[in-house]
Amino acid sequence: MRRFPVLVVALVALVAPVVLSGSASAQTREFTGKVDKINKSEVIVDNRMGDKVKFERLDSTTVEGEKKEWKSVKKNDWVTVHWKMIDKPRKAYKVVVLPPKAEAGEEVE
Repeated sequence: MRRFPVLVVALVALVAPVVLSGSASAQTREFTGKVDKINKSEVIVDNRMGDKVKFERLDSTTVEGEKKEWKSVKKNDWVTVHWKMIDKPRKAYKVVVLPPKAEAGEEVE
């Protein structure tokens, strides 16, 4: 009779870290690209590989990197948006503004 509680505690101790860590970190994603369109409630980011993704701004959305405020982010800025896979629609939890990227290719005179 005493073995049952010990088995339950052991099972919970083995399973809990896997379940809790998987749900907390596995759902976080990043999307990097050029801002195609932005207003005070959402941003559309183009990764230039055919994907344009819209993210909604939250009251808690933070802006880091080259710019520090949402209203400072402009069209054609390079950004990385942090979002969670489970969100429908997608929500921007953090926006990191990256330094401008040089366009690939040679200049023609």
